[in-house]
Amino acid sequence: MVPSVSPPSRARLRLVSPEDAATTGSASGLKDRYSGIADRRLAAILAAEDVAEEYGLSAHVRTTCYVHRCWVHQCISDPLHVLVVTGHRWCRRCDRTVDVEIDETAPGSVELYCDGCGVPPDTVANREVVFSCRSSLVAMYGGEASTPYVVPDC
Repeated sequence: MVPSVSPPSRARLRLVSPEDAATTGSASGLKDRYSGIADRRLAAILAAEDVAEEYGLSAHVRTTCYVHRCWVHQCISDPLHVLVVTGHRWCRRCDRTVDVEIDETAPGSVELYCDGCGVPPDTVANREVVFSCRSSLVAMYGGEASTPYVVPDC
């Protein structure tokens, strides 16, 4: 069965307003939650994506990692990011973990490969991994001009 409504996408993501922060239960401590992160731009995007998830953003298309508190391309190779059930970083052809190679040198690149069968896994889930990592690279190098989110002053 095909759903009649498409899932929320990054294209529909909007700025976090003080009103959003006030009405979102977990947003009350966003500023404190990421206060220890030196990169304030990263902290702002972490906080915004936390709120956006509550409004429908898929956790699989985040540019930041809530668990590791970094850009997702910096920790995607962690075993915690292998999701066998959904197929994220998983090769269904040979039932093994897919490796990720990230080149952070601007403009950056992301490649998935399977040591078992040698075929790059091309599934929806693995395309989401590549999309998130590429978006993460762009966000990291975006600078002040392209800051997509703001941290509300709570």
